[in-house]
Amino acid sequence: MTRRTARGGKILTGRKRRGEINEPPSPPPTINARRYGKIAGMKLPLALAQINTKLGDLPANLETHLALIESARQQGAELVLFPELSLTGYVLQDIAATIACRPNAGDPTFARLLEASRDIDLVVGFVEEDARYRYYISAAYLSRGEVVHIHRKVYLPTYGIFDEKRYFAAGDSFSAFDTRFGRAGILICEDFWHVSSPYSLWMDGADLFWLTSASPARGVTEEIIGSALWVENINRAYSGLFTAFFSHANRVGFEDGLNFWGGSTVFDPDGRLVAQAPYDEQGVTLTELDLAQLRRTRQRLPLLRDERLEVVLKTLEKTMQK
Repeated sequence: MTRRTARGGKILTGRKRRGEINEPPSPPPTINARRYGKIAGMKLPLALAQINTKLGDLPANLETHLALIESARQQGAELVLFPELSLTGYVLQDIAATIACRPNAGDPTFARLLEASRDIDLVVGFVEEDARYRYYISAAYLSRGEVVHIHRKVYLPTYGIFDEKRYFAAGDSFSAFDTRFGRAGILICEDFWHVSSPYSLWMDGADLFWLTSASPARGVTEEIIGSALWVENINRAYSGLFTAFFSHANRVGFEDGLNFWGGSTVFDPDGRLVAQAPYDEQGVTLTELDLAQLRRTRQRLPLLRDERLEVVLKTLEKTMQK
């Protein structure tokens, strides 16, 4: 939900108001960014969609997706980022196979999402069924009516309240991919608790990181939920270390005794907080990524230029031989 500022821009209503846009965003050029390159001066109007998913109710969740997508589109967004398992809910256990999708136009759920993606790019979370009936926690990047990329969650937590490996197969790779905004990568929840995950995508050319999660509240601090503080600190550190944009969508609501806290964020290549969604509220948070910031930051702080991948590989090979 948004309101107008005195200068005609947009700002969130509710707690944790961040991400003001001084002027309504102009549509980006309809040309593809080259591999490892950006369009000079390009802006990316981004919507973080915090969804209160209904467990196992695929039709209802799809309608919520379409409503939030339309809201984001009307506000000028060019990309909508949804959380982990946004189409299904999180504590699926034995029903995972019954609500799994195959991400193509032949699947009734994806057929409608692909149609919606013709004029706005989407990142959606779902249970993926492969040709041999294995089930993955996956995220799909959709654009211009096509499936551009699928990421399967690599790290499946089995500690504390988590038991993902019992019900899902694990992905086995991290791959960056080209979008009309630049080269990007997707990480799902536990993936971005391992520094090798964003590092692998960074070395594969990713400058735009889309992080999705269904993160339940754990721990208490004087200011905010402990898990919220941990995730925000990690994303801030990553954005500065990799001099890249890190955008994170986390779900909200209650499910099987778990509270999902929301608080989705965007950090820029300087490690600065660009936008933050309210805690515990469903809705769309609109912000804008100034992609020219990549150039400005890397001219001042050339960490990518000076990275020694060959040294890292040599060290890891020696370590694995021990």
